[in-house]
Amino acid sequence: MSEPALPWLNYHHLLYFWTVVREGGVSKAAQALRLSQPTVSAQVRLLEEALGERLLERQGRGVILTDAGRLVFRHADEIFGIGREMVETLKGRPTGRAPRLTVGVANAVPKLIAHRLLQPATEGGEPVHITCREGEPDRLVAELAAHALDVVLSDTPAAPHLRVKVFNHLLGESGTTFFARAPLASKLRRRFPGSLDLAPLLLPTPATALRRALDQWLEAARLRPQIVGEFDDTALMKIFGETGRAVFPAPTVIEKDVCRRYGVSVVGRAPQVRERFYAISAERRVKHPAVLAVTSNARTDLFA
Repeated sequence: MSEPALPWLNYHHLLYFWTVVREGGVSKAAQALRLSQPTVSAQVRLLEEALGERLLERQGRGVILTDAGRLVFRHADEIFGIGREMVETLKGRPTGRAPRLTVGVANAVPKLIAHRLLQPATEGGEPVHITCREGEPDRLVAELAAHALDVVLSDTPAAPHLRVKVFNHLLGESGTTFFARAPLASKLRRRFPGSLDLAPLLLPTPATALRRALDQWLEAARLRPQIVGEFDDTALMKIFGETGRAVFPAPTVIEKDVCRRYGVSVVGRAPQVRERFYAISAERRVKHPAVLAVTSNARTDLFA
């Protein structure tokens, strides 16, 4: 069953109505539009008929807005304002509104990494309005391909099976650090990594790239920790680790941030357990200024 079609609106009629209100009357609107007064009046009447509402009422020699007219005018003002901004943006002119950056953040990307990556976009000379959407990488990449997102931050490149035209930009990679509250960290630090054998451990879920790398490393080292929790959300994993009952991993590049934010200490480091991070874009060469700031800072600072 097909969805009902959206009601059609004649934007020329809407423009004539908007101009009448802006200019303060039909006569002045006709002059601004270089049309005759009867033509402008007729176009406004057609809009009223299409909407099924009276928008203007005569008062003396002028007109005033009805309640419905005020509502329509507010929307018309926004519609034509956005149209002006579009034209000015295409011409390279400032719009007066903060540029927007809509980012998809894959669930497995640590929130501290995402914040560090996006920070340059918010600290430049021109303020940027950022919208972050979190979700599974495949869904976010599909939204990116539909131009609903400007960029996706992920711990894996876009999956080939999606069959969408997107481009993976490696931002950098990091080894892994293990953390715990001070008493447990002090106990396990001396014999690390052997001390992880039978130790309580929090891990990302098996679907993540970091979990697969950790499983391979633990298997190669013949370590059998006691896995007491698995998490899609690594921020939630860190909060559980903050209680002091278990060890948890995080990228070494945010080691200081993790210690400061969660009040934990370093147990040990596993530089061979690598985690990569990508910016996925719909274009081969990134053009969005805020995305350029993100990719540049990642390579020259965070993952340098």
